[in-house]
Amino acid sequence: MRPELPQLTQAVVGIARQAGTEILKIYASDFAVETKTDDSPLTAADRAAHEHIVAALLQLTPDIPVWSEESAEIDVAERSGWPLFWLVDPLDGTKEFIKRNGEFTVNIALIRGNEPVMGVVHVPVTQRDYMGYEGGGAFIIDNGGDPRPISVSRKAETPIRVVGSRSHRGNSLNAYLDWIGPHVMVPMGSSLKLCLVAAGAADVYPRLGPTSEWDTAAAQAVVEAAGGRVIDLSGQRLLYNTKAEVLNPFFIALGDDSRDWTAGIKIGT
Repeated sequence: MRPELPQLTQAVVGIARQAGTEILKIYASDFAVETKTDDSPLTAADRAAHEHIVAALLQLTPDIPVWSEESAEIDVAERSGWPLFWLVDPLDGTKEFIKRNGEFTVNIALIRGNEPVMGVVHVPVTQRDYMGYEGGGAFIIDNGGDPRPISVSRKAETPIRVVGSRSHRGNSLNAYLDWIGPHVMVPMGSSLKLCLVAAGAADVYPRLGPTSEWDTAAAQAVVEAAGGRVIDLSGQRLLYNTKAEVLNPFFIALGDDSRDWTAGIKIGT
C-alpha cells in the first residue's frame, strides 16, 4: 500500500537531502558548465541530483512516474494520462550555483491531477528544508532538527516586502513596483522566493518572466500549505501538466488575500 502524504513527505525530505549532499560535493570542486539547447546552464551537479532523485523516488513509489527537468522530453501524450506524478527540479537556481552564492535548491513535488499536493524544497548550503502538504500545514527544518510550523503573513506589512529574482528583472516588474507603492525589495534566487512568502518573510512575489513547471511546483505546495496562494494574472491557481508547453504563465505568490495583487500588472510597459 502506498504511504500517505505525511510519510511520503518525510521520505522525500530524506531524498532531497541526499541529493543536496551530491550537489555539495560538486559545488566544492572546480566544476565545468555546459549550455543546454535552450541556452540555460547545466552542470554535473544537475545530473548527479537528477539520477539520485529519480532512482530513489522510483524505489519509494514504483507506481508513480517521475518527470524531472533533466528528463523533460516526456511527451504530453504520455504524461497527460498520469493521475499522480512526481515533478522534480534536481537543482533549481543553476545560475546561483555557478555564482556560488548558495541560493539554489532541490525541488520535489507530488502532483495529483494538475495540482501540487505536496512539496519539499531543500537548501543544500544552509541545510534547511521547507516542506508542506495538503491538509497538513507547512514547516521549516534546520540542520535536521525538529520541524517548525510556518505560515504566510495574512496582512501585508508597510512598506510591502517584495521578493524578486536576482537574475531576472525587467520594465514590467519596475512598473509593478511603482504601482505597489512603498516597498522593500528582497532579491533572492531559485524557489527560495516562494518559500519566503510561505514563511511570512515576504508579502508578495510577482513573477513577470519565464519559469518552467518544475521550478515552482514544490514551493507552490509549501506556500499553499502555509495558507497562501500562487495565482496567474487572471487570479486562477497555477496548475501543472495541462499542456504540451512546460512554461508557466506569469504569476504572483501572496499571503495577504485582501488586496487584488494582479491589478497593477501591465505587461510590456
